Amino acid sequence: MSMRFHGSFLRRWLTTASALAAWFGALTAGSQWSLAGEVSQPPGSLLANPPAVPRRDKPPRKVLVGTEVAGWDLVLEYSLEKRLQRMDELAEAMSAQARVNYPGKRLDLVVLTEYFLSRPGDTAAQRAVRLDEVKPRMAACAKKYGCYMVVPMVLEEEDPPLRYSNAAVLVDRDGKVAGIYRKVHPVPDLKDVLLEDGLTPGGNFPVFDCDFGRLGIEICYDLNYAEGWAALAKQGAEIVALPSETQETIRPSGYAQQHRYYVVSATPRGHSAVLSPLGVIQAEAGQAGVLVHEIDLSFEIVGYQKDEGKRLTLKFGDRIGFNYYTGEDSGICWSNDPTTPIGEMLGSLGIPDMDEDTSHARVAQDRVRGGPPSIP
Repeated sequence: MSMRFHGSFLRRWLTTASALAAWFGALTAGSQWSLAGEVSQPPGSLLANPPAVPRRDKPPRKVLVGTEVAGWDLVLEYSLEKRLQRMDELAEAMSAQARVNYPGKRLDLVVLTEYFLSRPGDTAAQRAVRLDEVKPRMAACAKKYGCYMVVPMVLEEEDPPLRYSNAAVLVDRDGKVAGIYRKVHPVPDLKDVLLEDGLTPGGNFPVFDCDFGRLGIEICYDLNYAEGWAALAKQGAEIVALPSETQETIRPSGYAQQHRYYVVSATPRGHSAVLSPLGVIQAEAGQAGVLVHEIDLSFEIVGYQKDEGKRLTLKFGDRIGFNYYTGEDSGICWSNDPTTPIGEMLGSLGIPDMDEDTSHARVAQDRVRGGPPSIP
């Protein structure tokens, strides 16, 4: 990445107040999508088409996600070969951390930072790589550690016309390319002529079926545009990988909370994070480090608990996992018992799902009011 583009990027990033205001307005006004992958009905109605098996009634679905803080030297200076070596080193470090912290469990997903595989240069053409140049090394790495990998790169597209994309390639456990996301919102230069020194923007927001769940991808400046995050939720994304040059957490936390999916960021500086569907940082990697963290996709969100969830652990012990956030008056919980879904555990104590509870409350409010409120 050129220093010229880096300076342009920072100036653009610091002058996005209007975009942020628009995003915040859309967030606070409510989204068309309430639960990940579930269509929100008009005010005053319950979900007309709930999923065949609600998330809370599914067995535990543990996923080991890995992320990293790559360092600015990689982004600005490393040759392609050094980047490939660094990819292997980071995957090995994550695999080693998984063996120590989660013995007997395999690493499921590795997320690398934006522009991870590219060449030093001042233009997109100079930085670009062809997929066939790097696919054998990516395949070997994914197969060695038995995981999916999100590998961002400046991609020279194979089909004409000649063009370049800020892309994230998803490689599966067998080393096969499972899909590619092309950044929909590259950063314009100060004259609004070039996008990231010559990149072509992508045109859609795919969601990929992995053996652990449904994965979406957003890249850095995509944070400024809420529609992509909503599109992933509409398609049932359960995890969103966020390769990025920014270490920010407020906006990705907002999207995670709004759409009820996990967000896993990977950055070159500061910290990378795993953000829960409550919008809370569950775990983070520090400077030039790696992180492996276990999440469960069969979670349930609960509202205010007077005892902060103590009755859950008293009844179920280690069979239940629970993070309660006093400052948020809410928590996220999951089952550690393959024979008992989290919904059954909470139901035995009469604890409702917070989102369903809110939907039921809306029905009662609209009934007493005589209809939904007027929204300009």
